[in-house]
Amino acid sequence: MRLRFTPYLLVALCLMIGSTKDAYAQSALYNAANNYLKKRADAFMTITGYSLTPDVTTGSLSIRNKDGDNSDLQMISLGGGDRISANFPLYLEGTLAVNRYNPTFSDGIGNSSVTVPVHWNSVTGTGGIGWDFPITDELRFRPIANVMLGHLESDLSIASRVIENRKGVDLQFLNGGRMNSYGLGGSVMLDYENYKPNQEIDVELRYTNIPVQTFDSSTAVQGSADSQSLALWARSRIPTPITLLDRPLRAVFELAHTEFLGDLRGALGFNSLSSVGTGIELDRSASDPIFSRVRVVFRYQFGQNVHGTSIGLAASF
Repeated sequence: MRLRFTPYLLVALCLMIGSTKDAYAQSALYNAANNYLKKRADAFMTITGYSLTPDVTTGSLSIRNKDGDNSDLQMISLGGGDRISANFPLYLEGTLAVNRYNPTFSDGIGNSSVTVPVHWNSVTGTGGIGWDFPITDELRFRPIANVMLGHLESDLSIASRVIENRKGVDLQFLNGGRMNSYGLGGSVMLDYENYKPNQEIDVELRYTNIPVQTFDSSTAVQGSADSQSLALWARSRIPTPITLLDRPLRAVFELAHTEFLGDLRGALGFNSLSSVGTGIELDRSASDPIFSRVRVVFRYQFGQNVHGTSIGLAASF
């Protein structure tokens, strides 16, 4: 039996082959986009772990990587903590952080690729409550229970429209991308305070473990992260001969080092960050009982493959 192909059958066959290739390209692009989104969601989940507790090494951090994915990262946080009073050693702390993660989307399908910026912005808040157990007059042991809530919004809907216009692929799963996260964990701290008229010394050694996971989030961006860190922080304040507001102006010297553990270790290309800083502290207790002290500290931060500077502003109540 001999088969004959008519021109109409040949056209239909070509259309079928073309449709199969387009379907394969669309499926490959969809899978590539889904995998990319998942990896970046996992990365951002880990990044939030750097901003869960008051830490001068990550309180203001900006990273620009000109290789690979050309991703930018900016982190800024406001936080602090203290005892209610010396007679009532209930410890309260809180941290509010804003992160901006700026990776790019590249499909890598065919001879040409489509690169689209995908801007992710997150807000996280962490609270802690603890109790001081005195070891000596200057040294205290402080266990802390921590809870964290975070929300992420992205510009993924813009990226999906650009890709759809250029490739004819509808990536609906990118639209309205969002991620909600929460964490329940704790910290243990050794707090040393030695206050004398000629010098005030503060030293804190802290271990933190706050596992973070998503809830009520887009299917493609669900995950978890193991956030752990070990931090050492020290500050010395020395009165100067200068008097302002009827109180001596203090010189401030500061050292800090944080070792990142769990999923945080190596996530941004470094295992630890260190900081050295100096500044001044204005004592306002004689004129303003609300803000008893105001500090400005200039810091130099460094670690594996990273370094930079920052300015910290703090107030004591």
